[in-house]
Amino acid sequence: MKLLIDTNIILDALLERKPWAYAAQKILLAIAEEAAYGCITASSLTDLHYLLRKYLHNNEKTRQVLLGLLESIDVLDVTKSDCQKAFDLPMVDYEDALLAYCALRHKVDLIVTRNPRHFEHSPVKPISPEDLLKKL
Repeated sequence: MKLLIDTNIILDALLERKPWAYAAQKILLAIAEEAAYGCITASSLTDLHYLLRKYLHNNEKTRQVLLGLLESIDVLDVTKSDCQKAFDLPMVDYEDALLAYCALRHKVDLIVTRNPRHFEHSPVKPISPEDLLKKL
C-alpha cells in the first residue's frame, strides 16, 4: 500500500503532539518496518524543515531529525505541471490540492491526514491515522 503522509502526521509523530502522536508514530513505524510504503512531497519536506527548526531552535537537530525520517520515507517530486493542475482541483486549500495532485500523479493509494474533510474532493482517497491503523 502506497501512502502519502500529510505534514501534520509527521509533525504529530516527531514532536509527540498529544493526542495524535501515538497513531502517527505507529504509522511511521509501520513504514520503517516496510508494512507499507510511505512518502511525502518535496514541498512537505521544506515545510517540515521550516516548522521543526522553528520548534526545535536548533539547525543541526532539525537536520538530524529529517535525515532520520528520510531513511524510511520516500520523497515525491513536485513539478511545475503539478503546481498548475492543483489549481484545477475543487479544493479550498491550495497546499492540500497540490498534495492531492502529486498523490494522483505518483499513483498513491491513500493520503494519510488528520484532516480528511480537507481532501473531500481529492482524486486520491484520504484516510485518518486511526482508520489506517485498523487496515494495517
